[in-house]
Amino acid sequence: MNSKEITKVFKAMGNDRRFSILKHLHQKKELTVSQIAEFINLSFKSTSRHLAVLAGANLIEARQVNLNRFYSISSIAPKRFVDFLAN
Repeated sequence: MNSKEITKVFKAMGNDRRFSILKHLHQKKELTVSQIAEFINLSFKSTSRHLAVLAGANLIEARQVNLNRFYSISSIAPKRFVDFLAN
């Protein structure tokens, strides 16, 4: 990772709601935007914006099934980061 990518990761994780999203995804493995919005008590639109930031930092990935997008921790997320979420 170069310094620009590392900065993106830290900025993405520096927000309490985004960090909460990551913790929930680590626990549940895969969630829809609606499920995540319910967990963090935020609107669908605002939750989608947070997810876009996390995806931009390559911390999460999505898969499309019909009309639903399922989000999970990225397979390329650093192992040390994923281990940190387990605590």
